[in-house]
Amino acid sequence: MGWSRISRFLAALLTMAAIAAGAWAADVTFFAAASLSSAMPEIASAYKQQTGKTVTFSFAASSVLARQIEASPGADIFMSADSDWMDYLDAKGLVAHATRKTLLATHLVLIAPAGSAVALKIAPNFDLVGALKEGRLAVADPNSVPAGKYAKSALTSLGVWNSVVDHLAQAENVRVALAYVARGETPLGIVYTTDALAEPKVKIVDTFPDKTHAPIVYPAALTKDAKPGAKEFLEYLSGPQARAIFVKYGFEVAK
Repeated sequence: MGWSRISRFLAALLTMAAIAAGAWAADVTFFAAASLSSAMPEIASAYKQQTGKTVTFSFAASSVLARQIEASPGADIFMSADSDWMDYLDAKGLVAHATRKTLLATHLVLIAPAGSAVALKIAPNFDLVGALKEGRLAVADPNSVPAGKYAKSALTSLGVWNSVVDHLAQAENVRVALAYVARGETPLGIVYTTDALAEPKVKIVDTFPDKTHAPIVYPAALTKDAKPGAKEFLEYLSGPQARAIFVKYGFEVAK
């Protein structure tokens, strides 16, 4: 095993140990899609002020979190950026189906660095490759990560996927794709509206029509091994204080 692979393995072990330590100390352990990493800590802080109870988070791609839940216990609540990965755990009996609820929605956008002069209208067969100017398009992994899957679906629907598939900068999750654009490493990227609003170093070039991809929704559920106190926090997420924070960060609250 090469040194780089050893380093990544050790880093993964340290991350898992940190998550386990946090989970042991917290009242609730919450596995949440990376795109929730701005809103959720503020909600947890408000919850702690109100109840005195703590919530610890593990933010990553929904696909990664679902597989972690499948591999080992520890999470109390799972919130995915699509229905597919929640369905995956639901089918295996790893979440409490009766607690499952869709909390949020958002949209898919094309972004560029804030100082970019690019102007591009999303439409069938639009010249995305030309706009890249030999650069790459930052997207989350289109084979497994929700944001990447939505992006692939939208670009396929618009007739441009085949022309751009060899010009991708694939990221492990949507926030990493966002960072590529924010740092100027790629001239364009595809993320959620809420991600773009959270990063002042990027601008929204245009929004993908909702009809070009499946609805972007965020289902949440207790895991089958959830601690008793987790139900209270899941219910809190549907309450007025949490809803106001979600809206503040650009999410649409599901009805």
